[in-house]
Formats: sequence, C-alpha cells, structure tokens
Amino acid sequence: MAARLVITISAADVGARITTRRRVPGGFSDVVGTLESWAGGVLRIRKRDGTVVEISEESLVAGRVVPAAPPRPGRT
Repeated sequence: MAARLVITISAADVGARITTRRRVPGGFSDVVGTLESWAGGVLRIRKRDGTVVEISEESLVAGRVVPAAPPRPGRT
C-alpha cells in the first residue's frame, strides 16, 4: 500500500512547525522546521539547527503542520 501525498499547508501556516516532501533530482527530500515565509512561490523553512531551506512551491509534493518537537533527553 502506497502512502498518500497530500499538501495541507498554506501561507496561513507561517510560524508553525511543518514537515515537507519535495521532488529533487533522483527522488525526494524531506525538510522539517518552522515555516518562516511563503511568498512568490517560495517557502522558507528554518530547521532546528538554524539553517534556512528554500523550497519552490512547484517542487512540493506533500506538507503538513506537525506538533512541536519533543524535548531531547538531557536538555532543558
């Protein structure tokens, strides 16, 4: 059974934690982080390590809002 790829995010989700899947040469790539902006057909997502990934809206094949990341053991 194949997974269903659905995009349930929009520009209204700026500030939310999201997960995305996009087409890249040779397959797919996933990004999880905070949606910083969605303008001009480009999503800007800030990952946990602070890097920003820009994704073309046209390459997006799946996306949804996800809960906040659980605390990592040994960190407060």
